[in-house]
Amino acid sequence: MTTVSSAIPSSPGLRSKQRRDRLRILAFLSPWLIGVSVFFLYPLVSTVYFSFMKYDGFTPPTFTGLKNWSYVFSDYPFFWPALRNTLWLVIVMVSLRVLFGLGIGMLITKVKTGAGLFRTFFYLPYLAPPVAATMAFAFLLNPGTGPVNNVLGSIGLPQPGWFNDPSWSKPALTLLALWGIGDLMVIFMASLLDVPKDQYEAASLDGASAWQKFRFVTLPNISPIVLFAVVTGIIQTMQYYTQPLVAGKVASGVIGGSGQQFQPGYPENSTLTLPQLVYNLGFQRFDTGGASVVALVLFALAMVFTAVLMRRRSGFLGTDD
Repeated sequence: MTTVSSAIPSSPGLRSKQRRDRLRILAFLSPWLIGVSVFFLYPLVSTVYFSFMKYDGFTPPTFTGLKNWSYVFSDYPFFWPALRNTLWLVIVMVSLRVLFGLGIGMLITKVKTGAGLFRTFFYLPYLAPPVAATMAFAFLLNPGTGPVNNVLGSIGLPQPGWFNDPSWSKPALTLLALWGIGDLMVIFMASLLDVPKDQYEAASLDGASAWQKFRFVTLPNISPIVLFAVVTGIIQTMQYYTQPLVAGKVASGVIGGSGQQFQPGYPENSTLTLPQLVYNLGFQRFDTGGASVVALVLFALAMVFTAVLMRRRSGFLGTDD
């Protein structure tokens, strides 16, 4: 005897409706599926494929096994300096940008008069084109004729070499990144203004200090924004290419001209980053296999940093999960 419940799934009408529902769902998902497939999965699979191939972009690729990986990790002299520089920028630059952006955001939200003027003053540098901003900074920080060193010398302070000194080139890039802090400032300002006022009032009634209000009221409320700023900052720094390249060119005197050859990383590979190696290998040396290896290392590092941060999101979000 066939029960009603067992007969319903076999109903042709019901199966047709379920099929239409699935097709409708796929239709709504199709823009996302096409975008992910074309702009993420296909490039990722192609990069993995070419990392095991010898390919110069002109002749058919030939399988070489782990030769490209061995070359990049063992024989390519610029990989490890670029990796160290990239990790330094991720740890130092991202941390300082988040702290500085949060500090400026808190300062402007506390200003009673002229808040709009200060907000505009700090946001405008973010709108400057990266190449123009980097060139301006390179001239300002010129160790011989730059106004910054002239001021430091006039008050008896040391005059660093900035972009011409391997010890100061990355701090100079960090100063450039802090100058364009407007994006994080605006994001943090919006989150700070959204913190419930009654929580501050309750903390004041309990006798909480300014630090305790920040630690137990402000920080838990803006923790998702802090996590967002850190994750996006890491991803952007992993793609850091234009500023160190332009700074090295200007500081070394190679600022333009067709046919000029320039080895990125001036001075002494201190501004060399992994994205510069991808361009150098793939488009200057026509070594697509080596460039694919470096690109996969970048992808793996970004995934590791993001996974660690997301796994520890409870600390950012102020929860005990």
